[in-house]
Amino acid sequence: MNRHSARTTLVVGGARSGKSAFAQQLCEASPYNLVYVATSPVFADDGEMSARIQKHKDDRGPRWRAVEEEIDITKVIKDNDHADSALLIDCATLWLNNLLYHQLPLTDHINGFLQALETSQAHIVIVSNEVGQGIVPSAPEVRAFRDHQGRLNQHLASTCERVVEVRCGLPILLKPIQQPHICL
Repeated sequence: MNRHSARTTLVVGGARSGKSAFAQQLCEASPYNLVYVATSPVFADDGEMSARIQKHKDDRGPRWRAVEEEIDITKVIKDNDHADSALLIDCATLWLNNLLYHQLPLTDHINGFLQALETSQAHIVIVSNEVGQGIVPSAPEVRAFRDHQGRLNQHLASTCERVVEVRCGLPILLKPIQQPHICL
């Protein structure tokens, strides 16, 4: 995407941290064909979520082609496996939620996703929420989701060439790790 580019990038951050906007800007700074992969299901009775989705659509320009896929991200990556393509997957958290909601085998889907990331020629940016820095949830199902999300983020961070955390709209490079010069 620039001289510090990576083929795969994970962008993590908290809610409203600016991670999606940063990921979009990263893709738009590239010369590649842009593909926006939307993982959010559309709920007819959720006006607030519908408005969020519409805002995301309005914020993207004509360079973007949208693909809506709630479950089979691996297929989307394979279908767009071109060196001149940049895929923005927004977001891994909603995708994981969809897998859990439909009671699909997490290991199979996650492993397929990771393998597709490793083998694709496309440039891929994944947005994901950091959900483990708050208090321990009181409900067991919420704790389970937080644990699944934390493990997914670890797998994605391990697989991706670059990891950026966004806080208050500011990107912080986490990977590749820059070795600090530390002395005693």
